[in-house]
Amino acid sequence: MEFSKHSGIYRLCSQQFLPISQEAAWRFFSAPQNLQKLTPENLDFRITSPENGEAYLGQIITFSIFLNKIFKMNWVTEITHIVKGTSFVDEQRFGPYKMWHHLHKMEKVDGGVLMTDIVHFKLPFSLIAPIIYSLFVKRKLTEIFNYRTTKLDELIDSNQLI
Repeated sequence: MEFSKHSGIYRLCSQQFLPISQEAAWRFFSAPQNLQKLTPENLDFRITSPENGEAYLGQIITFSIFLNKIFKMNWVTEITHIVKGTSFVDEQRFGPYKMWHHLHKMEKVDGGVLMTDIVHFKLPFSLIAPIIYSLFVKRKLTEIFNYRTTKLDELIDSNQLI
């Protein structure tokens, strides 16, 4: 996992090799309801939008999430770009970030798929954003993406992603 920053915008890049087909990866990652499976339980992540199935262009996805079991946040994202079978982008419309742009990319490689997530985000409160980032956001995103890596390995080992 790699973090960087430019012009007040933070960037997170995470990659994971998955020994599954590109089609299986697409089926799993393009179904918004599976996001709940990849989020640490302590965040009490809940999708509140009614739709199931494959993501589609313009789809609005709503969910709630708890931080430290104290602060409940509602979050709204929109699927803004799709290259069927290969990639899609979700962007925050309302939520905790000033900006959130998340590219999910599935690239066929020898023996499976290279899953790449590139997240660009901007924090509110620009004067104290670097402090918030250092003390909380970077740590929380690291926890979430590390959990996701472990969970994906478990799902693959138990044949739930094939």
